[in-house]
Amino acid sequence: MPTPVSALIHAATMVTAGVFLLIRSSYLIEYSEIALTIIIIVGSLTALFAATVGLVQNDIKKVIAYSTCSQLGYMVFSCGISNYSVSLFHLMNHAFFKALLFLSAGAVIHALADEQDMRKMGGLIRTLPFTYSLMFIGSLSLAGFPFLTGFYSKDAILELTFAHYSISASFAYWLGTISALFTSFYSFRLLFKTFISNPQSSLNNFKFSAESDLAMSLPLFLLAIGSIFVGYIGKDIFVGVGSSFFTHSIFVLPNHITLINAEFLSPFIKIIPVVSSIIGALLAIIIFSKPKVIDFKKIYIFLSNKWHFDLVYNNFIVKPIFLWGHNVSYKIIDKGLLESLGPTGLSDGVRYISTIFSRLQSGQVYNYAFTIILFTTIYLHSLTLPFNVEYIFIIPILLFLLS
Repeated sequence: MPTPVSALIHAATMVTAGVFLLIRSSYLIEYSEIALTIIIIVGSLTALFAATVGLVQNDIKKVIAYSTCSQLGYMVFSCGISNYSVSLFHLMNHAFFKALLFLSAGAVIHALADEQDMRKMGGLIRTLPFTYSLMFIGSLSLAGFPFLTGFYSKDAILELTFAHYSISASFAYWLGTISALFTSFYSFRLLFKTFISNPQSSLNNFKFSAESDLAMSLPLFLLAIGSIFVGYIGKDIFVGVGSSFFTHSIFVLPNHITLINAEFLSPFIKIIPVVSSIIGALLAIIIFSKPKVIDFKKIYIFLSNKWHFDLVYNNFIVKPIFLWGHNVSYKIIDKGLLESLGPTGLSDGVRYISTIFSRLQSGQVYNYAFTIILFTTIYLHSLTLPFNVEYIFIIPILLFLLS
């Protein structure tokens, strides 16, 4: 898929669909505590799961794609704690830095003759300094570093989640904080393996790699401006205390409002996500500058297999459904019942009846004379009796006996 299409889908279309539906359904789900709790749990688990899988991806676009899934988790559990405006705020902010990251990845892929594997990159900071600078801004914004666009919505989500003061919200807060660490880790891993580490690509690709033309670079620059300033500009409009921006578009029950509580949280709680992001960045720099320090083979295999969810899904869902479809739906229903009552049964029935009638066509004159006399006798006999529908069935029975 071309990177402009990826940027559009991940920055707008795909994200907007599910999250916007949840936000617009606030009038329904606000009255169900069970629904809100499920949304919190599913969203927080999604944020953690996608972040951990993104740690070990080698395709540059897959790393950014899994980060989209992780950020979706933040938006979803923000809806679960009834902070729909903050969820929409993060959706808007996410569009800027995610589009920036995808289009920057496209510039890298274009410069390396369509190479997407980060293991075959490295050293591109020398030939693509402008793209590196913009991708660095996008990665910092994604990781939620202070005073960039992603910081204002991502940290607001985590603060409001902690201020919800419920078991499910506490669960989401800590998973979201851990996910922030992983997000920072894989963002800096991408930067390190693509731009900073020793070149791993062929000399020909590295030699001819160059910055993109103005048509590709200008959108990156504009998105970088948005990734820096949009969060600060929109924070009071979207999540400011007393803001009437959404009027009646979003409904929140009075006892679910936690915006005021978040203002009085301990500074220690507010700074934890930022510290987690910094720790994740430092770990990425340490580990990938000296990759032999720790052996992560088992963890790498586990995360590469996506927590073995595909194995469980295939063995316990896909395979039983496939076997049922083949043995029951196909063999018994489709090839059995439907074929018997459908085209095969009809064709066999017509063939059987035609065989019976063909036996009557013997070519012998005395058979035809006997048949004419027999049916004439039956007809004359029926005229002397009251009409009865049962006489209609005499003819096919006689034909069967004659066959």
